[in-house]
Amino acid sequence: MNASISPFVPSSGSVIARLERAADAPTGVRFVGASVKPADGPDFIAWRQIHDEARAVAATLQSLGIVPGDHVAILGPTSRALMTIVRGCWLAGAASMVLPLPMRMASLDAFVESTRARIRHGEAKLILIDDLLADFYQAAPGDPPIKPMAAVMPGAGRPTGDRLELPADDPERLVILQYTSGSTSEPKGVMIPDRVLCANIDASCQAAELTQSEVMVSWLPLYHDMGLVGFLSIPMLKGVQLVQAAPQDFMAHPGSWMQWISDWKGTATAGPNFSWVLATRALKRMKDIDLSSLTLALSGAEPVDPVAVEAFVNEASRFGFRAGSVFPAFGMAEVAIGGAFPKRHRGLVCDSVDRIVLERERIAKEVDPNDDDQVHVRRLPLLGRAVPGLEMKIVDPETKTELPERHVGELLLRGTSVTPGYYKRPDATSAMFHDGWLCTGDLAYTLDGELVICGRIKDVIIVGGRNVFPEDIERAVGIIDGVRAGNVIAFGIDGYKGKETVIVVAEVKDVDLDRVRADIHHSALEVSGLPPRDIMLVKPGTLPKTSSGKLQRAKCRELYLDGGLELV
Repeated sequence: MNASISPFVPSSGSVIARLERAADAPTGVRFVGASVKPADGPDFIAWRQIHDEARAVAATLQSLGIVPGDHVAILGPTSRALMTIVRGCWLAGAASMVLPLPMRMASLDAFVESTRARIRHGEAKLILIDDLLADFYQAAPGDPPIKPMAAVMPGAGRPTGDRLELPADDPERLVILQYTSGSTSEPKGVMIPDRVLCANIDASCQAAELTQSEVMVSWLPLYHDMGLVGFLSIPMLKGVQLVQAAPQDFMAHPGSWMQWISDWKGTATAGPNFSWVLATRALKRMKDIDLSSLTLALSGAEPVDPVAVEAFVNEASRFGFRAGSVFPAFGMAEVAIGGAFPKRHRGLVCDSVDRIVLERERIAKEVDPNDDDQVHVRRLPLLGRAVPGLEMKIVDPETKTELPERHVGELLLRGTSVTPGYYKRPDATSAMFHDGWLCTGDLAYTLDGELVICGRIKDVIIVGGRNVFPEDIERAVGIIDGVRAGNVIAFGIDGYKGKETVIVVAEVKDVDLDRVRADIHHSALEVSGLPPRDIMLVKPGTLPKTSSGKLQRAKCRELYLDGGLELV
């Protein structure tokens, strides 16, 4: 970051007013990667051009009967058209519903079913589908009208931007209907009104010390909050330079992510824990790149693994990356994106605690991180303080009584960035709030005012009075030779006399299965003190995941109980 440029100050006005102002910034989007790089025409598109095209899209939407307050469903891969249509929806006063893509062809029926459920539950007035996906989703009785995405882009015979009638400002009007990934439950539509999006973008920019000189690099899917809000809405509303790729280009060649940062002097990027593991592997084979410009490397969306972060730093430092640029953060769709951020340039800071005391007493007792008995040491990253406009507290999950520092309980949030609730789900909305506080479902504690996340309440395995966190088992098993890293799920089931026991399910390569099974048994026992009741070795690519790549423990448990796992 250029120290001579001050961080952003909170902006004023609605989403539409901010889009109008940001269009005059001398920046834009550079499309990279085989999937989004235009076959012909420029790779770089100025925000002004995208804005003018989005005004034409908004005018076309209005000509199709879309009015302020309507919802528009969008199904398409990362592209210039998708970005422009999202912006066009907002300019027309409509909420965008960017739908997840079919990640695994084996689950096409499930994709169609979940897509149709989202469209109908979200009361979309129009469905826009990219030509590439037209064959995957066919209209059914009760569906709203379906049109190709290209049909609303600027073109002959369509309204131009000067025909657009900008709607009156309404802070409560939805701009995003963001369906949660369903990692712990059925997906729900998080309502993000104008005021919440603006508040969280201002708060995130302030907390992350973002400036006008940033170059944000992203391959994150635009149907996920980190991609749509963190790495598209911020550049669009602030006029920041964006380098955009598609998720499939990253997954095919993880090293491309680092290459894009090097080529275009990226200053800020983000990804879930597994992506940094893949990037680390790729860096081992790379040379002649420069990562010195990268000063904000955000790790979020899933638990931050200190070992994975340190491995990345070790490899990336050969290319000029500084350890202080690591940015472990907490966020969720229910606050738009940013929840708690650390100080920029601080890097990874961990609290080393006694694992047994944490599990038995729910107290984070500090221990020497260099203790010889590393099995009993759990290192937990500090994720910073609540972003401006948000408050956080830790409470007893049952009584909701506030707990002191280092006592583990449920994380509650309240403030300007909090969603008003789930769309058409008064039951879920009511369950989510307690006395005006958002109940996140995360087990956490605070240390000197900073947030430390331990796990999800629904995922904790309770055995003999201990609260075993499945992440610990999954990480230990994930490094075993022959196991696919990031593709391990641990969960509990009722066993003898009603006591919960541990099941481990792991995707494995073509290896000695007996040896792998024995290694998993040993690792799980060493980390948790519990021998797994069952170890299920499954085919690569078969573990249930959300559209954003998060492991679905509850779904995996169902498959196990129903005998639906695809064993090797």
